[in-house]
Amino acid sequence: MSVKETIEQQVKGHPVVLYMKGSPDFPQCGFSANAVKILRACGVTDLFSVDVLQNPDIRQGINGYANWPTIPQLYIKGEFVGGSDIMSELYQSGELKQMLV
Repeated sequence: MSVKETIEQQVKGHPVVLYMKGSPDFPQCGFSANAVKILRACGVTDLFSVDVLQNPDIRQGINGYANWPTIPQLYIKGEFVGGSDIMSELYQSGELKQMLV
């Protein structure tokens, strides 16, 4: 299976997917920590996370998959949402919680 196929399977196989540095319990950067904090504040309990630091192929491939240069990257119901800054904006406006319903 190619990296793109693996990413596609992850994104479409789980309702909420976060590509991040580290894990939800031990984020390895402030942006990833912020993303997890936001998702938890929205009540997300079924989070599928992928630690890009553990898989360089996924780290390289995910940037091209959504044409987004930074990590973390959030996908909800198979759709790319954005990174930490966009998540913060959507959370503050209440839109993120609606997207997660």
